[in-house]
Amino acid sequence: MDDAYQISPQKEVLYGEESRKALANFALNYKETNLKLIYAIVKVKKAAAKTYVKLGTGKAGVYESVVRACDRILAGEYKEQFVVDALQGGAGTSANMNVNEVVTALAGKIWREEKKEELLIHPLDDVNRGQSTNDVYPTALRIASIELLRELSDGCAKLQQALQLKEREYEGIKKLGRTELMDAIPVTLGEEFGAYAQAVARDRWRLYKVEERLRQVNLGGTAVGNSSNADRKYRFMVIEELREITGMGLAAAEYPMDITQNNDVFVEVSGLLKALAVNLMKISGDLRLMNSGPHGGIGEIHLKPLQAGSTIMPGKVNPVIPEMVTQVAMKVMANDYAITMAASRGEFELNAFLPLIADSLLESLMLLERAVELFRSKCIEQLEPDRERCEALLEGSYAFATSYTRVLGYDRVSEIIEQYKGNPGAVKKALEEEINS
Repeated sequence: MDDAYQISPQKEVLYGEESRKALANFALNYKETNLKLIYAIVKVKKAAAKTYVKLGTGKAGVYESVVRACDRILAGEYKEQFVVDALQGGAGTSANMNVNEVVTALAGKIWREEKKEELLIHPLDDVNRGQSTNDVYPTALRIASIELLRELSDGCAKLQQALQLKEREYEGIKKLGRTELMDAIPVTLGEEFGAYAQAVARDRWRLYKVEERLRQVNLGGTAVGNSSNADRKYRFMVIEELREITGMGLAAAEYPMDITQNNDVFVEVSGLLKALAVNLMKISGDLRLMNSGPHGGIGEIHLKPLQAGSTIMPGKVNPVIPEMVTQVAMKVMANDYAITMAASRGEFELNAFLPLIADSLLESLMLLERAVELFRSKCIEQLEPDRERCEALLEGSYAFATSYTRVLGYDRVSEIIEQYKGNPGAVKKALEEEINS
């Protein structure tokens, strides 16, 4: 076996020369390729190996060992072997090669430990047989995205339920409605939380439905989508194996060349994540304002105090969870722009900037999943209304005046408000007298 794939006696290193080159060439010190994506690539390798076992392809023991190596990796071992930076040239070739080399070395290691002999396995001729980065990487990105979408959709469902519980709990708390940050007409606190729940429900449904777009994969299409160097039987069988491994309803793309060169589906998914981010930011902003105070602000709700809010002002507590959620939303919006730009820069049969799409999309999915969970458990479920404050602000406003316009007209009500400006009680009394006169 090539020295590049041997195990160092000082430190176990399973990756080989191509991974080392990528480490040197893309030494951004940014972050390594997302482990969710790595594991999805490993699942593709396992599906291919299982297919070749059934087809009787290759030297005896090779693909059985590859399957076992993939299982070891998917069990959580050898995470440290996946070292290539997330942002890499070559449309993801280095990430794919990193996996090929690690699987190759690990499969050989397993064989040596059990059989006490060498088993020659090649990272490209065997582990990458019938594959290209151009069908492996986007297929893996779809798998990783679906896994994370499901988690995020479940999180949105729980957040929706938490908001609906608040809707019912607060249905009797009347408060001042506001438009453009100015006093409007009376609403209930429950109605406001009900509106939040509806917005999150739409996000949940959109995320659930968009999975359909991701289920079509170009695996078997190899370099440009025309299945060069991929056996026909392999092309049909490998997706069946991958479907069984992932538990997802994956299907062969009707036109693999389309999926190989065009990344608009990822732009669509990212756009829906941005829509969720927009709603989370809006709700977070409302809660920060309603929580503002405790004496100089609105103070209609109280968020749970979680930590000291100042290193100089004793007793100050900040709305840290809505602030964190707002920053996550901003990051998701920035990622959406990066995905949009990267997807638009593909040329002809391939997009070289898919690693940026992958890193940004998976980061957005993971950030949103955690943010939604923390928002629900540490903010929504913990907040408390201030009934007295809600009542006081409502009573101290002219919110009631709108209901009199149907009888007295807009102009007359405005005149009475101006006449008794600064005295809502006098305004209400004058309006009642005019109606009854």
